[in-house]
Amino acid sequence: MTVTSESHPPAGALIIIAFATFLALVVFTAPLTTLEAMTRELNLSSAGQAWVMGGMPLGAACGLLTAGALGDTLGRRMTFTGGLWLTVLSSVAAALATSGLFLILMRIVQGLGSAGIMACGLGLLGQIYQGEARRHAAAIWAAALGGGVAAGPIIASLLLGVSGWAAIHWLIAVTSALLALAAGARLPESQPSGQKVDLAGSVVLMAGLGCLLSALTEARVGSAMTVVTLSASGLLLVAIFLAIEKRVRNPILTLDLFGDANFTGATIAAFASGAGVLALMSMVPTVLVRGLGMEPLFAAVVLVAWSGVTVIAALAARLLPDRFTSRQRVIWAILGCALAQFLLIAADADKTWAAVLPGLFIAGLANGVLNASLGHEAVQTAPPERSAMGSAANNTARYLGSAIGIALVSLLIAEPTVEGFFAGWHGAVIVSTVSSLIGVAAMLFVSRRGTRPTV
Repeated sequence: MTVTSESHPPAGALIIIAFATFLALVVFTAPLTTLEAMTRELNLSSAGQAWVMGGMPLGAACGLLTAGALGDTLGRRMTFTGGLWLTVLSSVAAALATSGLFLILMRIVQGLGSAGIMACGLGLLGQIYQGEARRHAAAIWAAALGGGVAAGPIIASLLLGVSGWAAIHWLIAVTSALLALAAGARLPESQPSGQKVDLAGSVVLMAGLGCLLSALTEARVGSAMTVVTLSASGLLLVAIFLAIEKRVRNPILTLDLFGDANFTGATIAAFASGAGVLALMSMVPTVLVRGLGMEPLFAAVVLVAWSGVTVIAALAARLLPDRFTSRQRVIWAILGCALAQFLLIAADADKTWAAVLPGLFIAGLANGVLNASLGHEAVQTAPPERSAMGSAANNTARYLGSAIGIALVSLLIAEPTVEGFFAGWHGAVIVSTVSSLIGVAAMLFVSRRGTRPTV
């Protein structure tokens, strides 16, 4: 498959990809401030609430590698646009949902649509831009991640008064359709490889990750036997997937990529950021609402101290001295995130919401640099013809990490009393901080294997 960078990038390409990425994160965060309204109208159980929250990341994690393979094999623009149209259809269906089960299914399909956006959006940037222009594009892409996280809960809260919880899904559907039309007209297509798509690997991986992520969700509300069965099934299916990938001609994940320590390090960093800073910061609104009695909209605004600063820091990351490689930036950024995570231990029953601000602010600075550097590493460390695969692997690691991290934090703060809640929160802060430090240690370990230099 031949992939060439554009000597003159098409007008609006970066804007389209950035807004689509922004939209994918709005889809991810929308339930943070609409879950109570959905629960009342659809009579959601505690298990149903957990599945509504986890449905989109489940679909995204299951679909990212497949979307990356489809992009590299059939065309990145086709897969990117297909992800947007799938988001349109699933969002319309979600807005019309009359039962919790149907809404959960549509949240999963929204995740699959976002997988096409996330995997091939970054892959298209790697195809279109080179050198410093690629670094700048990755910073814009990373800013869109933070922007979606910041805006999603606030937009959903404001639209509650318009037509209830369904309003955010109608807005997502309309915006996705407009972006799909723009993408089809403006984005360049990559050269299809003509190879067969690894359907067997895709199905087995989706089933395996689905079982594992379902086990994490069920750990909060299900029986021990269900959790053990799902976990064992998931591990078996993942092992079968790895065996398949070693034998097929056009795998959805080329295992040889992990022979490059830069690629391995970027994947480890993405997992660590998901399990660490992303998971812990995502639960801050829960601390403010359940622990301190704040209104959901106010909690969403406070979270902007993290997500909003992330946008600014991602855009400013390109101003860092060139002597720092992307890998070095990633390592220092994760260390900064670890410090910020630890500072959130200040949240307690006798404190106000201001206690979380130092940790949120520092996390925003570090996380912005981390997102920009990871975006660059994801496409830089994979071969040009596999840039969508590199992007998909990186984002799969991030979503898996966040799903695991959110599940662990949720388990630790499940105690109904205020005292028990904050005792669990303090434990979650420690676990989250340690996970980030382990990620840094793992990156340093694999770097000793020697790598090719990155730009």
